[in-house]
Amino acid sequence: MTLKIRCSNFNFECGTDEAGRGCLAGPVTAAAVILSSDFSNNILNDSKQLSEKKRMLLKPIIEEQSLSFGVQHIFEDEIDTINILNASIKAMHGSISQLSIVPNYIIVDGNKFKPYKSIPHQTIIKGDGKYLSIAAASILAKTYRDLYMEKIHEEFPMYNWKKNKGYPTKEHRAAIEKYGITRYHRKSFRLLTEQYRLDL
Repeated sequence: MTLKIRCSNFNFECGTDEAGRGCLAGPVTAAAVILSSDFSNNILNDSKQLSEKKRMLLKPIIEEQSLSFGVQHIFEDEIDTINILNASIKAMHGSISQLSIVPNYIIVDGNKFKPYKSIPHQTIIKGDGKYLSIAAASILAKTYRDLYMEKIHEEFPMYNWKKNKGYPTKEHRAAIEKYGITRYHRKSFRLLTEQYRLDL
């Protein structure tokens, strides 16, 4: 499926997406991207469809060729305070606020968003597989978050965040059971399953 460049007739349409909503540790990270009407790239797609190598290859291309981009982390303590949905939307708002061009239309991956200022917006389910600007935002959100998780992996290598990026893998949950939690873990999340609570 070929991704479309525009959803609206506005010149400065911004796509936004987040990464890390389902993780047990680390921030939720969002990006916002405005692309020119003549932007094209044969590799760019939903970040989940691409290898890590391709995502890292695309990161500087998006940064250099976009009209503007912004990236925002919302960290664990705030996620625990305002909940993950509100934190995801706050991250998207934060990334949009960093744009050097004020967008006149916003397209959002998923079906949940709150109005940003008075700019019209549209939520699009699986938008990262339909529109280039959302796909580009998904790449930046994912790569910036992955790089952050690799950095804090050095501090707590036993959880192997370098590999699992904070997602609830069996290995990650087993490490939480063995070592307890860190300041990077989301305390409002269910960090252990029944599997690890049973006294076998």
